[in-house]
Amino acid sequence: MLLLALALAGCLAVAAAVGSVRVPIGDVVKICWNAVSPFNVDATWRPADETIILQVRLPRVLGGALVGAGLATAGVIFQGLLRNPMADPYIIGTSAGAALGATVAMLLPLSMSFLGFGMVPLLAFAGALATVFLVYRLARVSGRTPVVSMLLAGFVVSAMLTALMYLIITMSDQLYEKFRSVYGFLLGGISVGGWGEIAVIAPIIVAGIVLTRLWAFRLNAFALGEEGAAHVGVDVERSKTVFLVLGSVLTAAAVCIGGLIGFVGLVVPHALRLVLGPDHRLLVPSAAIAGGAFLVVADLLARTLSSPRDIQVGIITALIGAPIFIYLLRRGGREYGL
Repeated sequence: MLLLALALAGCLAVAAAVGSVRVPIGDVVKICWNAVSPFNVDATWRPADETIILQVRLPRVLGGALVGAGLATAGVIFQGLLRNPMADPYIIGTSAGAALGATVAMLLPLSMSFLGFGMVPLLAFAGALATVFLVYRLARVSGRTPVVSMLLAGFVVSAMLTALMYLIITMSDQLYEKFRSVYGFLLGGISVGGWGEIAVIAPIIVAGIVLTRLWAFRLNAFALGEEGAAHVGVDVERSKTVFLVLGSVLTAAAVCIGGLIGFVGLVVPHALRLVLGPDHRLLVPSAAIAGGAFLVVADLLARTLSSPRDIQVGIITALIGAPIFIYLLRRGGREYGL
């Protein structure tokens, strides 16, 4: 945990320092110290550097860390809940709902905002949560929500919403012209307009991580199966509902400022499970920290590999995450009976 925390701090400092205008890491630390501490140090940097760090880079870097932490924690939740190390935060249709919501937002002639968020992130958030609610209602039978039914419902709803999204894009000349924007959302990219968005998203993701950690022993009980969890005193259906809500809210909040970034919620929990073991009391905070560091590094590469043009961060996470996942699958698959 200490090593992961130090790695995250180092990634944040390097990502804030590196860009089209390079700022020494020492100056980055001093600028941040002056921003939060009443005891200021003497300024040895240009005023423009301070503006770049505090108003441009730091919100994006912290936004990337929050998105990575949220997706990785959601991945831990769904892998534990479904007892499947291949599960990811989008497994029950969250991504399709968010994509459809973002597509509809681009079609609407409105340009309103709420708490600093435009129509695209707002409707993406609403679409993700609405899809999870729909999947949950479709899968619920006689007061129970079987895992298999939930997965099947998620697959069908996701396919239907994805087809509907592409139908809307095809039939709308306006959206067809904006397809680059839609495509950019689907590939993922950290988009933070300022500290206002961080102030809204950070409490949601941090609260979701803390609540998941407090309920981590219930995820441990789910490893025994639903009947085994019930035998050790866990209210299975209530716990299942709570975890679905936590995982969905974390994913929807991450989608608001990150789009549909893949592999973070799949690779990070899977790798840590092989290294640290199956205890979710350790996995949840470790995945949050490691996921934040992983996405900060991926976003740094997205900003710098083709500077001044940004690469969509989802491309970077796929190029990094896919080979890692294949290696982990070949190395550790037998541990899961795959």
